[in-house]
Amino acid sequence: MSDSISRLEDELDGDTLHEECGVFGILGHPDAATLTALGLHALQHRGQEAAGIVSFDGKQFRAEKHMGLVGDHYTNPATLAKLPGEMAIGHTRYSTTGEVALRNVQPLFAELEVGGIAIAHNGNFTNGLTLRRQIISTGAICQSTSDTEVVLHLIARSRHSSTTDRFIDAIRQMEGGYSMVALTRTKLIAARDPIGIRPLVMGELDGKPIFCSETCALDIIGAKFVRDVENGEVIICETQPDGTISIESRKPARPEPERLCLFEYVYFARPDSVVGGRSVYVARKNMGINLAKEAPVEGDVVVPVPDGGTPAALGYAQQSGIPFEYGIIRNHYVGRTFIEPTQQIRAFGVKLKHSANRAMIAGKRVILVDDSIVRGTTSVKIVQMIREAGAKEVHIRVASPMIFHPDFYGIDTPDADKLLANQYVDAEAMAKYIGCDSLAFLSINGLYEAVGGEKRNNSKPQFTDHYFTGDYPTRLLDKDGEAMGNKLSVMVSHG
Repeated sequence: MSDSISRLEDELDGDTLHEECGVFGILGHPDAATLTALGLHALQHRGQEAAGIVSFDGKQFRAEKHMGLVGDHYTNPATLAKLPGEMAIGHTRYSTTGEVALRNVQPLFAELEVGGIAIAHNGNFTNGLTLRRQIISTGAICQSTSDTEVVLHLIARSRHSSTTDRFIDAIRQMEGGYSMVALTRTKLIAARDPIGIRPLVMGELDGKPIFCSETCALDIIGAKFVRDVENGEVIICETQPDGTISIESRKPARPEPERLCLFEYVYFARPDSVVGGRSVYVARKNMGINLAKEAPVEGDVVVPVPDGGTPAALGYAQQSGIPFEYGIIRNHYVGRTFIEPTQQIRAFGVKLKHSANRAMIAGKRVILVDDSIVRGTTSVKIVQMIREAGAKEVHIRVASPMIFHPDFYGIDTPDADKLLANQYVDAEAMAKYIGCDSLAFLSINGLYEAVGGEKRNNSKPQFTDHYFTGDYPTRLLDKDGEAMGNKLSVMVSHG
């Protein structure tokens, strides 16, 4: 990729948060790979850089990994025909650790003393680099820059005899936020981090177990939702000699309270998903309702910043009585790398993705509702576009609190000094930079009430919310040891 194209993509995408990935796994179904591909398609919003599937046909493991979107590769019957077997796991990726290269595309596979194992995970280990350096110092060779590979090494080094015990031994050494699926010759294993930062659900199709990041992946294949995988829980599904499937649950001796990531509700999860027993759509609409109560403003029309701001804008309009209108139309088919990135093209900025609906904006006081503001650069362009379309006033209302702190659990956030909230003293100063007439954010208690129905318990927070509050729920071993973010000295790959 040329530097000029990279700059164009940074301009278009650099002001949004990205989730690392989505996972899917199924055991005992004759269409395992096809169902996995469909599940990954439903989880595409969690990562668009690459996708991979590993299956086992009773004799050998088979893998298909590709850069790009799920639909670009796994709709081809010839590709799926290369993945026979009744068990498969898959992964769709947006990288927060590790370079963008085919060798980092999950699931990762290793042949161990106890047999082959493939692993895919969503999230980030906060001690991954620390452990990597420890195992390299003892002679290990790492082929990727993905911290998932560390888990494979720990499994290989475990002194336990069974794959299950080795897997549990390995993940008990990992810190951070993660959900994970693994595939052996007979087992599908699912695991979730001790406080449940990242989501993972269990489903069932034709009596066969499924694990995936969100319920929308169950819906697309007509599977039944069984339950959430509990925080700290490991579930082992194993095919028995008679063809039946046994299901075993292992839970920590001293379980911790669950603290789901609030950004799953604010931004990451699909609106039609149910996360932690709560409808994401309802939570986002509640955010808009609470925002209208906390930060009312006179206006003629409530306009969402698509697509993330739409449910909150509906809630804001409902509570305020101000009409909801699609004042911004999103272009879902924008192309990037085919465009010659001249300065003139770069100047189009956000217009490549969004267009003002002049008929709904001209001469009106516009209330723009967005789900979050990261660096503010996109907000500047959207406000300018709305004003050029003839808006009399532009007021921004954000359905989440100000973001002050970076994330280390699988969300790709800028450094703290690049966050808008850390560059200006208050919302009034931010509004001046963005160019809007007023700017207001939802309070942390307003967000908690929208999602969980009660205010934040400051002594024992119900959710993971460090990006707003600075209250990190785990140790940050890599960061505190100044390992987090340091580059790994590996060969650059163009494959």
